[in-house]
Amino acid sequence: MKPLTRDYDAIVVGSGFGGGAAAYALSRRGLHTLMLERGVWPLRDADDWNGRQILLDGRYKANAPVAIAQYGKPPKDTVPNAVVGGNSVFFGGAALRLRPTDFADWAVSYDGLEPFYAEAERLLEVHGQAGADPHEPPRSGPYPAPAAALTPPAARIHAAATAVGFHPFAVPTAIDFSGARGTACLRCSTCDGFPCKVGAKNDVAMTLLAKSDPERLMIVSGVTATRVLVEGKRAVGVEVLDPRTGQRHTVRARVVVAAGGAVQTPALLLRSGLEVMDASGLLGRNLMRHCNAMVGYVFPFATNPEQVNHKQICVSDLYEQERAATGRAVGVIQDMMMPPPDVVRVLAPKGFRFAAHTFAAHIQTLICIAEDEPQAENRVTLSARTDEHGLPITSVDHRYTRADVHRRELLVRAARKILRKAGGFVGKVNLVDSFSHAVGSVRFGSDPATAVLDRECAFFRVPNLFVTDGSVMPTSGGVNPSLTITANALRVSQAIRQRL
Repeated sequence: MKPLTRDYDAIVVGSGFGGGAAAYALSRRGLHTLMLERGVWPLRDADDWNGRQILLDGRYKANAPVAIAQYGKPPKDTVPNAVVGGNSVFFGGAALRLRPTDFADWAVSYDGLEPFYAEAERLLEVHGQAGADPHEPPRSGPYPAPAAALTPPAARIHAAATAVGFHPFAVPTAIDFSGARGTACLRCSTCDGFPCKVGAKNDVAMTLLAKSDPERLMIVSGVTATRVLVEGKRAVGVEVLDPRTGQRHTVRARVVVAAGGAVQTPALLLRSGLEVMDASGLLGRNLMRHCNAMVGYVFPFATNPEQVNHKQICVSDLYEQERAATGRAVGVIQDMMMPPPDVVRVLAPKGFRFAAHTFAAHIQTLICIAEDEPQAENRVTLSARTDEHGLPITSVDHRYTRADVHRRELLVRAARKILRKAGGFVGKVNLVDSFSHAVGSVRFGSDPATAVLDRECAFFRVPNLFVTDGSVMPTSGGVNPSLTITANALRVSQAIRQRL
């Protein structure tokens, strides 16, 4: 990396939904913006649809592990993906809004965020049908594009869910089904969990970064932001490490935006020594990720012989069922793709791999996404261990409450009912251990005693240091967080421009 000698108006660390939305909005508002990303650009070649390369060999793995302790077990090193576009490159496209009731503990209301939801849907080019969800929150307008026709596996789930008394609807999806930007979605089976080699998935790189002002946004990939530089009560820049050379550089800016996600952003702020400036003591705490489970049933026929993408159905009937008693959403059920056969063969227990490969064609799966509660004990910290560059390894401690598990079980029972009605005869539940929905570790609010950030997601004692990723969320809600992260980042970016 060549030394970055100029000063910038803004530095954005991270290029996922929150970082991409901030970079787009700030550059379009006239700010010279530098984006720092530790991953590389998506290659978008044949190997991006190779299940072994992406899901097993870790083609886009970061250069440092995260030590994760969960379910009361000892920590285990896990290496996350790192790529320009962040988790959006691997997400399945679901773009749902939180409900007004989800904002009870937030410093902003649903009505306050609604215009930014609409802008986020426009920028991500979301396909959906307004009014299809009987529990849909109020909208100021239609979706930018219509929902796609259901594929046969999705139609099967829609019919079964309807037959048992639910009200299924097409998941609002950030995928280009029309070919408006180039190649339309091919309805392939390598979508959720994979980069899109034809660019039909509306990930951050294809939308927000592509729509940013090219004269005012500079993106530097393959580098690590080691710490935010603070002088007095002002952020003045970022120290950047080039892992290839080991060299460190200092880049200065009028404002710094941390957007590395709910695991990496608190780690960055802790490496910067900012815990001493956090009166709440909550920096890194209250990490959430949803309490998720996959429910798969074996059918007497091949469930998806044409291997088409069918992540299209959502059931939200149980969403508000426990709100009065607990103040939390239960969550939603969504249709889900099976992993590719070559991955199923490797993941199956020894002795069952041939059978698993054979049965995989007869399995259909639903994912249950349940809200989990913020707990101070669920947190991100820095390990005493260091990586090859002397940076502390990021550590995560997480466990669920009984109430979290109860909400998940409500959804699992409903998913079983749907799959049996669809023709499945024997099923299995697998817990989801990933942190792809991680939120909440640098929460925002109106009181510095109970939040790390103010209403505009600025650090209370460092007012030009902002956070725009999922870590700001005080609660997780019961739907995929991507659209909410994008909308809130657009809201915060407006405030950043007004403050400068």
